[in-house]
Amino acid sequence: MSAVTPSDLSALLDLSGDVVVVTGASSGIGQAAAEIYAAAGATVVVLGRSEARVADVAAGIVSAGGDAHGYAVDVAARGALDAVFERITSEVGRPTVVVANAGIAGGASYLGEGRIAHYTDAEWDEVLATNLTGTFETVRAASRVLESGGRILVTASTAGLRTDPMVSYAYVTTKAGILNLVRQLALELAPRGIRVNAIAPGPFKGTRIGDGKTEITPEAEAMWAETIPLARMGTMAEVQGPMLFLVAPASSFVTGAILAVDGGALALSHTGF
Repeated sequence: MSAVTPSDLSALLDLSGDVVVVTGASSGIGQAAAEIYAAAGATVVVLGRSEARVADVAAGIVSAGGDAHGYAVDVAARGALDAVFERITSEVGRPTVVVANAGIAGGASYLGEGRIAHYTDAEWDEVLATNLTGTFETVRAASRVLESGGRILVTASTAGLRTDPMVSYAYVTTKAGILNLVRQLALELAPRGIRVNAIAPGPFKGTRIGDGKTEITPEAEAMWAETIPLARMGTMAEVQGPMLFLVAPASSFVTGAILAVDGGALALSHTGF
């Protein structure tokens, strides 16, 4: 076995030549992912519901020296992903990596106003449409354009791996469903040479999960910190490495995996609630 060189190490995380499509990339984890993929050499396609916001994120990546394009799309709209993938293939190039990241919190937890007796049909339907059906629509569209060597990464959550009183009923339900979707998809697509994995973030600063409609408050941040062995929420920089690893050559023998990035939260034997 020959010695590993610095260039060998760089190649493990090199995305040069890849066209990476990221849904929900106009903020939070999706934006962080798009930025690290561009830094790794990929051409990045930023997808989100706000045309102005995806344009801003793409422009920021370009100003930092990367290659990025923005398209507005609602993942919950039936057929919208197929149409936008056709545009991307024609105008940017055939995608080689698709990151199904779009998701919403879906209201308060039962520790607040989100008790089951008062949880509305509208809240439930909206979260399922975006988090579960939207993810399904994304990976289905991806399966139609990806070729051998392609990669799919889905943003799940630690809330899909255990109960989590800090988030809504619809959120925990959809994130749990996503995990089996990933495993099933990995089995189907493996013979085609396409890898499918999921990342399961815990609480991160810079997302709206845990607070619903606004940036997380100091009080909510302190509550989250109490549930984490590292005693703090994660930062966007700390999710970028795992998200890069799961689509890079470094993870070439990884498929059907769920990678928790949670400061040790899942290692706890209880939640304290």
